[in-house]
Amino acid sequence: MSESTLVVLTVVEIVVLIAGLAFFLFWIGSLLTRIATNLEKCSEHVKTVNKHAVDIVPGVAHINRTGKVVASALPLLYGFAEQIVANVSPTPTRSPVAKPASGSRRSRLHDSVGFKPG
Repeated sequence: MSESTLVVLTVVEIVVLIAGLAFFLFWIGSLLTRIATNLEKCSEHVKTVNKHAVDIVPGVAHINRTGKVVASALPLLYGFAEQIVANVSPTPTRSPVAKPASGSRRSRLHDSVGFKPG
């Protein structure tokens, strides 16, 4: 090959490389623009949700306190209901297969709040 052919091929190769890099940068720029637009929309949605949540937060704290009180009373209520049902109708004997592997529900509920039935 002659020297002029090598110079022409080198120039063509550099032009192709620059065109490829320009296309790549254009493609990356369009992806980043789309991502920025989506993030802006998400930001607006988050601001809207926060505005709605400001009105709800005090009520949620009250609901959580009430829920804790109710949850702590459930084992006692469950025990009282068992006593009422035991006095009204006979308790059927269950086969060993029907007994849950984790034990009886009542004892687990009582243990969770520290209640010791008498």
